[in-house]
Amino acid sequence: MKKFKYAIVAAVFSIAAVSFSFKEDLFLVSKNLDIFASLYKEININYVDETSAPELMRTGIDAMLESLDPYTEYVPESEIEDYKLKYVSTQYGGIGAGTVLIEGKLFVSEISEGYPANKAEIKAGDQVIKINNIDIKGKDRAQISQLLRGPKGTVVDLAIIRDGKEIAKKLTREEIKQPNVSYSGMVGDGIGYIKLDKFLENSGQEVKDALVNINKENPKGIVLDLRNNGGGILQEAVKIVNLFVDRDQLVVTQKGKNVEKTITYKTQIPPISPTVPLVVLVNGNSASASEIVAGSLQDLDRAIVIGQRSYGKGLVQQTFNLPYNSLVKVTVAKYYTPSGRCIQKLDYAHKNSDGIAERFADSTVTMFQTKAGRNVYSGNGVYPDVVVDAQKLSPITITMLNKSMFFNYANRYKKEKPSLASAKTFQITDADYNAFAASLADKDLSYQSRTERLLTELRYEADKENKTAEVMADLENLKNKLTSAKKTDLANHKAEIKKVLETQIVSRYFYEKGRIEQSFQYDKELAAAKTLFTNQTQMLAILKGDGSYKIIGKPVKEATIVD
Repeated sequence: MKKFKYAIVAAVFSIAAVSFSFKEDLFLVSKNLDIFASLYKEININYVDETSAPELMRTGIDAMLESLDPYTEYVPESEIEDYKLKYVSTQYGGIGAGTVLIEGKLFVSEISEGYPANKAEIKAGDQVIKINNIDIKGKDRAQISQLLRGPKGTVVDLAIIRDGKEIAKKLTREEIKQPNVSYSGMVGDGIGYIKLDKFLENSGQEVKDALVNINKENPKGIVLDLRNNGGGILQEAVKIVNLFVDRDQLVVTQKGKNVEKTITYKTQIPPISPTVPLVVLVNGNSASASEIVAGSLQDLDRAIVIGQRSYGKGLVQQTFNLPYNSLVKVTVAKYYTPSGRCIQKLDYAHKNSDGIAERFADSTVTMFQTKAGRNVYSGNGVYPDVVVDAQKLSPITITMLNKSMFFNYANRYKKEKPSLASAKTFQITDADYNAFAASLADKDLSYQSRTERLLTELRYEADKENKTAEVMADLENLKNKLTSAKKTDLANHKAEIKKVLETQIVSRYFYEKGRIEQSFQYDKELAAAKTLFTNQTQMLAILKGDGSYKIIGKPVKEATIVD
């Protein structure tokens, strides 16, 4: 009885403490809002120049949210539609054309097959000068997008320049659907392939539909490609895991400061592909919902993950409506995969003196175990079971991309060759490559290589230490050698440049589908998956925890895993 009385007293004090804390929080909020309102009032009345209320307020809001994390953001009414397209819906009214600004001029960069721009025979490389008789010179991307988009069924007039001639085009806007699944089908060797670009509305159903069609072919393996997928809606990720995992399996748990934000998500229905061998492809741009799918399937020993370490976003956001049709997206929780690990990479709660979030310390990394007892670790994203070295572009390739040199040559190539036989096997010839290289003769191809950047830093350090005179001759000699070496970069990086050029060219004939199909012949991660499907012993070893991490192209014992 005495223990019961003590428990009652403790509970009363606990409730009182919570109540006091809540009242104290309310007081602090009220106090600081009062200070903020008074400060703004004094600035508005007394500041020497005219001020803009919306601009000042937006600056204050953005600065406040920036101190938290990059995912907590304010969305005013004017940006709501763009927000929905980015985070929620895949549909909008438009013409189905991508655009790019080159030296202040607007060009059509790509066409979506079957949509108004395609039907009106608008082509990549066309320069757009007017939209609905409005000169687009000087307008930014947001303004241009607003002019091109509009309600389904409305008309948009374009004035374009092609081959030096101005052409008028009249298009009727349609509902543009950007599918979550950009490609699916069989990719040879009895392998089914699904490329999922985002986790927006209906993504679970799209993956299901693709999987149903693939299952009709009795695949010996399925590849789910989540590379460069930045995530989206958590519930859609749960639905996708459920396609491969039995009912009532834990997929993900989100845990927040508030009890109501702590939610457990489990599979709800029987899967449609519970036993077919599964590989998930990830890279450094696979984030959020992609990591939930990859991490959960890895923890449940249902899939082998191939590629590079994923991005490391283990945070959950929720939107809240604000006055005047605006909203705020707030990070409300962290999520945890079935093993209990959180893969969040950056510690936003403890930023350094410069206000930059750094990686969680190695000492905080914790080991967890999958369903079969394999070791997996928290922090720093989802680490793949089979590591394939990332393909990094050289400075010369990046420079040519930034200066639209591939874009311009691909447009010229299409004019000279009206058709291609096949996207899947397309490759440019040596003659084509030499013609491309010759087209660069009068172009500004200046760039700084990584070695040159290091040489600049070395020169700076030598100057700081008053050693420039001692090493000047060596530095100049090295600089001259690097300049000479750059002249052969077009030959040295031919294979890499060739792939990028082919991607640009093939999209002119076969659109996005063709671009994806053409890329398969160079896809190292996909090749690794196909190799793995032919070695069931190795697959089972990895899933049972008897295998070990492997870097493609190197023996396991020699593999060094580094960040």
